Amino acid sequence: MAYKKGDYAKYHKDKDSKKQRALRNKNRRRAIRRGRVKKGDKKHIDHKDGNPKNNSKKNLRVVSAKTNRKKQ
Repeated sequence: MAYKKGDYAKYHKDKDSKKQRALRNKNRRRAIRRGRVKKGDKKHIDHKDGNPKNNSKKNLRVVSAKTNRKKQ
């Protein structure tokens, strides 16, 4: 994915964005350790209730990228 010049400053440098990215990475690493996903499998970790701050085990599931994008 190619980013335009200035995208980092606009979207990725913000403290809230960094926290959200860290949580996404944490959930992904947890799923890898449990054997639910593999690196490069093009699967996403989805929040069943749509709340990205609710990271309980019961709220997370593995779905295809296509399925995850349909929700948005």
